[in-house]
Amino acid sequence: QVQLVESGGGLVQAGGSLRLSCAASGRTFSSYAMGWFRQAPGKEREFVAGISRSALTTDYADVVKGRFTISRDNAKNTVYLQMNSLKPEDTAIYYCAAKSYIVVRDASEYPYWGQGTQVTVSS
Repeated sequence: QVQLVESGGGLVQAGGSLRLSCAASGRTFSSYAMGWFRQAPGKEREFVAGISRSALTTDYADVVKGRFTISRDNAKNTVYLQMNSLKPEDTAIYYCAAKSYIVVRDASEYPYWGQGTQVTVSS
């Protein structure tokens, strides 16, 4: 069991940057693959980025590749999402999620979720 709490969201102008954090409870954080997802109003939740347990493997949705960077610090039980060159279409609630074993893009495979943090990008 792991509990997740996101932070770092806010309002930013297009072209700006934000860094999201997701703090996990428990002593087994390093055993979980982590993912960031987002959900915009009226749209389905979509995969943004994922990182393996050891941080050796990362995966990104094409729409964020080259702009977003996922990382983790297992000593601090935290996963990060650095978001640069933000666009209005990045506006959404961003969620972090955890699952055992490998990173996948299917949200239904993740049993543990945070409450989400709002990111709003103005044009």
